[in-house]
Amino acid sequence: MATKQHTFIVEHLDPELEEWQSLEYKCIHQECEDSGAKFILSGLKDSTAVQKQLSLPADALQEQSVESLYSTSEERQRVCLLDPKGEKDINPEDGDLFDVFLFGGILGDEPPRDRTGELRNKGFVGRRLGPEQMTTDTAARVTRIVVQERKRLDEIDFIDRPDIELPADENGGVDGAHPSESVSMPFKYVKGKDGKPIMPEGMVKLLVEDMDKGIGDLL
Repeated sequence: MATKQHTFIVEHLDPELEEWQSLEYKCIHQECEDSGAKFILSGLKDSTAVQKQLSLPADALQEQSVESLYSTSEERQRVCLLDPKGEKDINPEDGDLFDVFLFGGILGDEPPRDRTGELRNKGFVGRRLGPEQMTTDTAARVTRIVVQERKRLDEIDFIDRPDIELPADENGGVDGAHPSESVSMPFKYVKGKDGKPIMPEGMVKLLVEDMDKGIGDLL
């Protein structure tokens, strides 16, 4: 196990904070807290409003961008940017090499910007998590398992694009039209001890409540 405290940062560039994002961020914060790591949500437009929405500690919320938080080239060499174009896959030794692991920064702007590319060009060192798309909480979970539990990517049990069974609501489904339904999630997840993909608490309930647009919002 890693002996030093790591910091996990998600940079949130969306002007709004969707409910599914809230579930992911709260999940990341809880798992970081449980493992002795620190979580920061950076780049916020209004940290006070976000604190009310997420009920997270004030020191976990930052309006500053990561460039401001780590402004020198020396500081940025200790920050690992999880980047599909990184020079190599993340590995347990990166837990010793880096203090900070940075996620996100690719949402929100219209027209979209390649925020990850911008950070790459500003001296943040990249590492890959593999070719499959992951949710933000899964990316953070996988990184934590690698750098804190010292497991390599090929030693982690994954489920790719699982079919999630959505239980019927108390009225027998949306408008009573279906007692239950399954949906294929277009992401790669860590397999839990129960054999099911690990997802934030409340995510399945959210998908049930928002059957029509829930998956589209997650893409």
